[in-house]
Amino acid sequence: MIYGIHPVMEALEAGKEIDKVLIQMGLRVEHFRELIHMLDSREIPYQTVPIQKLNRVTGKNHQGIIAFISPVEYMDIEKLLPIIFEDGQNPFLLILDRVTDVRNFGALARTAECAGVHAIIIPSRGAAQINEDAIKTSSGALMSIPVCRSANLKNTLRFLRDSGLQIIAATEKAKSDYYDVDLTVPTALIMGSEEDGISEAYLKMCDSLVRIPLLGEVMSLNVSVAGGVLMYEVVKQRLTQAD
Repeated sequence: MIYGIHPVMEALEAGKEIDKVLIQMGLRVEHFRELIHMLDSREIPYQTVPIQKLNRVTGKNHQGIIAFISPVEYMDIEKLLPIIFEDGQNPFLLILDRVTDVRNFGALARTAECAGVHAIIIPSRGAAQINEDAIKTSSGALMSIPVCRSANLKNTLRFLRDSGLQIIAATEKAKSDYYDVDLTVPTALIMGSEEDGISEAYLKMCDSLVRIPLLGEVMSLNVSVAGGVLMYEVVKQRLTQAD
């Protein structure tokens, strides 16, 4: 963490990767508008909160502003995807819509790295913070797999489709089982939060909706488990095709 308007602005100017910023409600200090402009231009999420929340985060003199430094460097999918194609690889991306639990996020990242996923895409707002717990749960995978942050997932989905990727959504609303869909072509797999699933607006943009058959009395899987099942179906189909 860093706190205080001047240290935060200096970190931004130095190009530090900032995960998010907490700002005290009603705060009005010198250079405040300049700070907000810098955050907006860099698409860094920020939130206004009561001073009590800031005080719970740190007992030090935060001056109404706390920034969380990200341990990973976020990448731009619009720059990364062409490189994947140019390297002759078959793109395989994982999109996480509002997966906010740090341990689920870390577990998904670990499986994604093992399954050969080229990048994880998360929204700028409403995503798990990449912190020590996330990195530990991922067994360090978050330090090696590219993470791309999107300020507008709709635009990102359009870009991926225009680039030749199919968008596959995992949802209980689906009629097709996951193993009945061809995953050997360039694919972006989208998983949603355990509470709300995938946003309806994103479901409408998908090429296929798939489900995992559930035969027991509990009618849902943990998102990291479901993600593992689907990612390794991609692996299985592509290895079978290669044979």
